[in-house]
Amino acid sequence: MKSVLIDTCAYSHLLHKHVLLQEIIENADKVYLSPIVIGELLAGFKKGSREKNNTDILENFIGKFATLCEVTYETAEIYSDVYTKLRKQGAPIPINDVWIAAQCIELGAKLLTFDKHFANIPGLRVWFGASPVCK
Repeated sequence: MKSVLIDTCAYSHLLHKHVLLQEIIENADKVYLSPIVIGELLAGFKKGSREKNNTDILENFIGKFATLCEVTYETAEIYSDVYTKLRKQGAPIPINDVWIAAQCIELGAKLLTFDKHFANIPGLRVWFGASPVCK
């Protein structure tokens, strides 16, 4: 697997020592993290009692393993195509996930996720983990 992008749920599973995910990350040539994913994670941290600790762990992960990807004009073009197609199909997904998918498509990265609704996005390469926690 050349390059991967980790979504929010996959990051959470990594922290809980998901062995297969850890192996995929270790074998990837490039690991991306989206600012949208970071925003979701930081918002989640603020709801808990370990915000500083969780933020430190995230920053450490980014420093060791991840490249932050940018939201570009091309990302926005891809987002608009994906969003429109999903609406026409009657299969909308959360807006943040459309942005994350657009970044994956732009980067040519495989999305690591546990959220099955990403299967509705044409042109998106996805690795699905099994989890009772994520949709």
